[in-house]
Amino acid sequence: NMKRGKKTDDGSADGENDAGSASAKKAKKSKEPEAPVLYEDPPDKMTSKDGRSANMKITSWNVDGLRAWVKKNGLDWVREEAPDVLCLQETKCSEKALPAQITSMPEYPHKYWAASNDKEGYSGVAMLCKTEPLKVTYGIGKEEHDKEGRVITAEFPNFYLVTAYVPNASRGLVRLDYRKTWDVDFRAYLSELDIQKPLVLCGDLNVAHQEIDLKNPKGNKKNAGFTPEEREGFSQLLAAGFVDSFRELYPEQANAYTFWTYMMNARSKNVGWRLDYFLLSSSLLPGLCDNKIRNKAMGSDHCPITLHIAV
Repeated sequence: NMKRGKKTDDGSADGENDAGSASAKKAKKSKEPEAPVLYEDPPDKMTSKDGRSANMKITSWNVDGLRAWVKKNGLDWVREEAPDVLCLQETKCSEKALPAQITSMPEYPHKYWAASNDKEGYSGVAMLCKTEPLKVTYGIGKEEHDKEGRVITAEFPNFYLVTAYVPNASRGLVRLDYRKTWDVDFRAYLSELDIQKPLVLCGDLNVAHQEIDLKNPKGNKKNAGFTPEEREGFSQLLAAGFVDSFRELYPEQANAYTFWTYMMNARSKNVGWRLDYFLLSSSLLPGLCDNKIRNKAMGSDHCPITLHIAV
């Protein structure tokens, strides 16, 4: 049992456990491995619904450890992508331990870091900007959440940009109750901001919202990232007036994922989850141009996502 729990925890169960045993037997007999269904990101759309050209490019990436990601040449990809703002999650790195390759990056003169207070090498987010924001704040104003280094908010002339690394409910759902508290408090924080100026939220929101957002929904209903409680938390965020930009643009697109466990070749088989999002205040929707899933970019168990928007 332990083994099975481990296997499905990060969404790696690869559909075997929900196939009927008859079809499973048939599959064994024929020895034909299932060809993976991949997602091919379409060409970037640079014009919004209301005919404006994108003037802001934002990239978000859960790097699963910034130091390792820098060693795997993550910054080469960033320079090629060249977003106006780069948001990183799960940096797992205190400010004093940041590699010089990133702290000295001339492309991004304005860099902001939030790390976990108590636990070294845990959580952490960053925001790197080409132009200086009007103001930058850390956390959501609640100590129980803010000590883990999960949120940075930058105010720009026409909008707020919030990047977040949402708490994982964890194996055995040991943090699900904490996550439910977080969801309520974080939603209140965003709604408060939204009254002042529209916002873009990006990051690892640690939930696959609907069945279309992960490869194996049936096997994961009791696992972190796809519990009814977490999915409901996301629905409530949408009900509060925010829009999932990828789903807005590509309502029927299946097999579009941003996370694959390192186990069992999940990434090459495209057995994944869509956990990374750009959510927009509904008033920014007319300027939405595209939400890209850059699933060819390696260096982490997540791939980067990029937003093109006219603001």
